[in-house]
Amino acid sequence: MFRLAAQSLLALGGGAGLISYTRPLVMAAGPSFYEFSAVDIDGNEVSMEKYKDRLHKKYEPQGLSILAFPCNQFGGQEPGTEAEIKKFAEGYGVKFDMFSKVKVNGSDTHPLWDFLKTKQGGMLGNFIKWNFTKFLVDRSGNPVSRYSPQTNPKPTIEKDLVKLL
Repeated sequence: MFRLAAQSLLALGGGAGLISYTRPLVMAAGPSFYEFSAVDIDGNEVSMEKYKDRLHKKYEPQGLSILAFPCNQFGGQEPGTEAEIKKFAEGYGVKFDMFSKVKVNGSDTHPLWDFLKTKQGGMLGNFIKWNFTKFLVDRSGNPVSRYSPQTNPKPTIEKDLVKLL
């Protein structure tokens, strides 16, 4: 069922997640995160442009928006329907935006994940190795960091955010 990593800084579920950093760094060359869209957990098409100037209320002081993209490509950990995943997450008080299940590897990878993997390749290859891979995206839509599933959001990602302030 839905695996939830709930931290005070970050909460991610499924195959991968995003942290959108809202303070500018450098302008994106070519496509940016904001040029993509995905279907949310309720079946609505959502442009990532929605997150360009929007902060998640809980993370406004840190300038963060948090998104979760469930994926069932890792040991069948997300076999449920979107409705089942949403209900499970609501039981944990999830307040961040959740999306429908996506494929993050293979020939039918969601285009957003192709983009993220291309911009921030992994240590042993660009593929997503396991659930809870995390990306940090700046305000301009540039993926600026990639984190392994084992990376503890606190202190590692928090430390990287402080460097960007």
